[in-house]
Amino acid sequence: MHDTGTAIKTAPAPDQEEQRTEQYPQQPAEHSDRHARRFGLPIATCLVMGNIIGGGIFLLPASVAPFGTISLVAFGVLTAGAIALALVFGRLAQRDPRTGGPYVYAREAFGDFAGFLAAWSYWATTWVSNAALAVAAVGYLDVLIPVGDHKWTACLAALVLQLLPALANLAGTRYVGAVQLVATVLKFLPLLLVAIGGLFFFDSANLGPFQAGDDSPVGAISASAAILLFSYLGVESAAVSAGEVRDPRRNVGRATILGTLGAALVYLLGTLAVFGTVAHDKLVGSTAPFSDAVNAMFGGSWGGTAVALAALVSMVGALNGWTLLSAQTPYAAAKDGLFPGAFGTKRRGVPVVGVLVTVVLASLLTVYNYAAGSSGVFESLVLITTFTATVPYLLATAAQIYFLVSGQGERVNRARLVRDAVLAGIAFGFSMWLVAGSGYAAVYQGVLFLFVGVLCYAWMAARKARTATH
Repeated sequence: MHDTGTAIKTAPAPDQEEQRTEQYPQQPAEHSDRHARRFGLPIATCLVMGNIIGGGIFLLPASVAPFGTISLVAFGVLTAGAIALALVFGRLAQRDPRTGGPYVYAREAFGDFAGFLAAWSYWATTWVSNAALAVAAVGYLDVLIPVGDHKWTACLAALVLQLLPALANLAGTRYVGAVQLVATVLKFLPLLLVAIGGLFFFDSANLGPFQAGDDSPVGAISASAAILLFSYLGVESAAVSAGEVRDPRRNVGRATILGTLGAALVYLLGTLAVFGTVAHDKLVGSTAPFSDAVNAMFGGSWGGTAVALAALVSMVGALNGWTLLSAQTPYAAAKDGLFPGAFGTKRRGVPVVGVLVTVVLASLLTVYNYAAGSSGVFESLVLITTFTATVPYLLATAAQIYFLVSGQGERVNRARLVRDAVLAGIAFGFSMWLVAGSGYAAVYQGVLFLFVGVLCYAWMAARKARTATH
């Protein structure tokens, strides 16, 4: 991975360098503000790892247990696809290290409309996901502090869980990075304890059948993969925040790959450890597989409290990272006139309007969820985000394929053309698999949601054109 940042074969001539600087201006460093600080490689890696791993890992082993240990094969296949996607994002960020990630790449390759679709879908994904994360986190908080007895107490707790990461973001990138680092360390310690410690208590008799059920091996892998597909959403985190990363041409790619590999290691070892410490028949019906694993390893019944605390820290860390990302893409689009100009304002290194709008929208959705008393609409919205999250992936990987095929010599290292093309093809296939795994309902409703964005694009494009003529 030491050569991730070396895709440009030779140093450009002075006139080429001047042209590139003009075409891809660097984001303002804002070093004069003591509250703004660019992320180094460790923080950028934590951002990727923290956003990939939210709270879902604490249920994953039980979710795939009905398929047998063949689900670990599906994990391996998905990990390969996620790493290919991570490598593609590293290449793209090296080529254009601006804040915005997939939005920037899609717009550069295919124009304003494609860029807007990437920004719109990614932005919607972040604030709806934040509401879902906060509601789910209340379930873990209830184990530690009884807040679930009354729905409005639970609602207030969910709003506070959203507000705290938003305040950390508004305080400046310096504090966002600090929170992300602490949260990542705190949540990975217990996960690694189970993942590594479980190997010492591993009993192959607990594994159960390699393939459970009547499906064919390919069918079992595909079925378990459909559950696992979204475990790697978040690989783009460093690319989206490239403008806040020090030496982004070098560090974004490294952070993306290291973060994805770290998350994959925890996923695979953690699932394997739970498989080996909890009897298969019990694991299939478990609602807290990591708690069961801790209890099996050390005895007692304190595992539930320990895992609930780890899950809560994990989700707060994910909320912290996703809140930052929710503001970065609209910021980049606003700079190009494709989102309202207010989104393009930064203070202390953070796009404050984007953070505020995101927390308000997520909070309104959270209140609606508790007021409606039915999770039907809320679950539908969350389901839609499983589709909208993949739209930027498809557009970004298609942009990489476009750059490679169009033969833009100053942007593509010809010696690596074949390797980059293969990686882009795998990443595109992985993104299509994500779309297929989201299901018919999510794709149908997600496309309708994208069409709403077309109306917003028409309005913003008209304003941009009118401004240009005056």
